[in-house]
Amino acid sequence: MTFGTDANGVYPIAPTPFLPDGAIDWASAKRLFSWYRDIGATGVTILGMMGEAPKLEHEESIALVKSCVAAVEGLPVVVGVSAPGFAAMRALARGAMELGAAGVMIAPPNTLRTDDQIVGYYAQAIEAIGKDVPFVIQDYPLLTSVVMTPAVIRRIVMDNPSCVMLKHEDWPGLEKISTLRKWQSEGSLRPLSILTANGGLFLDFEMERGADGSNTGYAFPEMLIDVVKFAKAGERDKAHDLFDAHLPLLRYEQQMGVGLAVRKYVLMRRGVLTHDAQRRPGAPLSVTAKAEVDYLLTRLARFDKRAGSLLAA
Repeated sequence: MTFGTDANGVYPIAPTPFLPDGAIDWASAKRLFSWYRDIGATGVTILGMMGEAPKLEHEESIALVKSCVAAVEGLPVVVGVSAPGFAAMRALARGAMELGAAGVMIAPPNTLRTDDQIVGYYAQAIEAIGKDVPFVIQDYPLLTSVVMTPAVIRRIVMDNPSCVMLKHEDWPGLEKISTLRKWQSEGSLRPLSILTANGGLFLDFEMERGADGSNTGYAFPEMLIDVVKFAKAGERDKAHDLFDAHLPLLRYEQQMGVGLAVRKYVLMRRGVLTHDAQRRPGAPLSVTAKAEVDYLLTRLARFDKRAGSLLAA
């Protein structure tokens, strides 16, 4: 198991499976983690924002880490440890690493406003979890409202040797990737893995700008894996053709507030999850929304047989 600045490929963001009564669906969790391994994921990220991490108790989070590490059989597991306080962050980070996690992911709290506050927060977070723990910067201003300029990211990376990856989900963010890669080529930024998110909505051009892969939770992670492979092989048209076929479903899944419900519904339709339940608070899809997703799956099946086999089932 390795996880460093050379990390690349696809690390799907795993949703947390629940039973209708709100209890964790452990059978679906094991099936989901094993499925990621079987389809060729490079690693797995759990307890992210779309993993409903804030709704879990500490013991549940630790148990999910243990389940995932066992199920993926040696693939690197990254654990989201973002928390309101450093005590909870440290407890989860250290517990996860002791169970075999490869690293942790930290998002900034929405109270940060200035560049110095952001840089200072990460310095304190690393002091709390330990400088021996590899960590990922989660840059998601659309949700956190914290804007990290490329210069701020460079300061965090250069000040903290344990920073190995940027989870890039700024929007628009293509120029940010180009700027960071330019600084690396000039020698003013040390090596850094950049995996992108936003549901995969911009993966086609993010790869061309220098991203190393994807770190998001789209319900067809096989598409993300294939697009990354095509892009790395220089097969531009193949990458864009496959991506374009999935774009309507990607767009639908990207809706703020219902995206997780869409993702879980499709994963349930695919037989990976037994239920599409969320832990409260969380609203299920309406009958109309489910019909719209089914229609998008029918259209996708014209190009991608993986959606076709789902409909046939």
